[in-house]
Amino acid sequence: MKFKQKTKDALPGSDWNPVYQTPGLPPEWADVVIVGGGVVGWSIAYWLKKKEKIRNTLRVVVVEKDPTYSKASTALSVGGIRQQFSLPENIHLSLDSACFLRNIKENLSVINKDPVDIQFNPSGYLFLASDEGSAALEENYHIQRREGAKVMLLTPQQLQKKFPWINIDGVAVASFGLENEGWFDPWMLLNAFRNKALSMGIHHCYGEVTGLKHSVQEVEANDGSTVTFKRIHHVHVQMPDSLEYQPVECSLVVNAAGAWSAKVAEMIGIGSGPEGTLAGTKLPVEPRKRYVYVFNCPNGPGLDCPLFIDNKGAYFRREGLGGNYVGGISPTEEDEPDPSDLEVDYDFFQEKVWPHLAHRVPAFQTLKVKSAWAGYYDYNTFDQNAIIGVHPLVPNFYFATGFSGHGLQQSPAVGRAIAELIVDGKFQTLDLSAFDFLRFYTDTKVLEKNIV
Repeated sequence: MKFKQKTKDALPGSDWNPVYQTPGLPPEWADVVIVGGGVVGWSIAYWLKKKEKIRNTLRVVVVEKDPTYSKASTALSVGGIRQQFSLPENIHLSLDSACFLRNIKENLSVINKDPVDIQFNPSGYLFLASDEGSAALEENYHIQRREGAKVMLLTPQQLQKKFPWINIDGVAVASFGLENEGWFDPWMLLNAFRNKALSMGIHHCYGEVTGLKHSVQEVEANDGSTVTFKRIHHVHVQMPDSLEYQPVECSLVVNAAGAWSAKVAEMIGIGSGPEGTLAGTKLPVEPRKRYVYVFNCPNGPGLDCPLFIDNKGAYFRREGLGGNYVGGISPTEEDEPDPSDLEVDYDFFQEKVWPHLAHRVPAFQTLKVKSAWAGYYDYNTFDQNAIIGVHPLVPNFYFATGFSGHGLQQSPAVGRAIAELIVDGKFQTLDLSAFDFLRFYTDTKVLEKNIV
């Protein structure tokens, strides 16, 4: 860009520019660069502008590498939201997000635009447990009730009375969400956040972040050792289908790159230090491929069908009307598919998913698979929980990643939390310090028992 400007300035008085300007370039500077234009990234952008005390005093750029969103985790999500977790932090993230979504027209409507409708279906979540898992489910239930979630326990007899289409064989207890649980359209929520943020003055560009230019400062610790701190000054953005890149000068960077956030972290050298040190601690996030199958069963569960999770982990929910459903199961470590593409394995459904569904819902014995897709989890291999906060050795590099399948439903509250850290210097609404990066160095796992 500097070369282009010098070339133009060297010409006689004329508005003609001899060098082609690539459309869609990001601005040359910003206060905040958000890497990742999924629902988490756009939520952060929205909340940053929401907390802005004087309009246009905070310049924020959202960089998204996939203009089509064809591989974006948000667009390929099943769209569920629940409070049936085992950790208070996860319960409150989803409770607060549900509150935000209940008031979404007020929160995200844009003047002269159609009202926001994410097509929320409040049918609840239904978890089943066998004798082996009943104690954990009941323990989770008491934690959820204590934290304010509206859930109830069902005996096998109560379960069958409420949902007569369920085979209760092997079920010891069930947990059902009464409020703020169900599913919605992920694409609608992403667009709502994006449209609102753009109307508030957020800058947006399609391109891939390929480098983080930084400075280094070495500080002597109390024990005489040397601690190396880094500070990011520029983000290099490679334009799509072009050799051109734009360096964006910035004050801080938010890594909301989802399944690819570890790659972004490596650009600043996170995890490259000696093993066993904080500098050598990697960001433990990797892409995990998950299949979602669309199937039809005219005699299947009706309008009262919740998002159902069997005690074996198989799940399904209704998809519109006409006897259509979506469902799947998270594979075991041994069955993890190759994440290098988003091809679907239909045999996986026949061998791993259908037997559980057909056993639990007898009507599904005659179901027919119509189509399928695959998407990515930003899977935290350490403890399957979010990573929210700043890196201790790179004080202007923030994380909002590693949600392991919960990012969409928690995105409104996560965006607010990151904005609070940036603008206020600390969490204000929810204390999410348990999700910081430092736990990977200290080997302190924050385990969530209710992973789907």
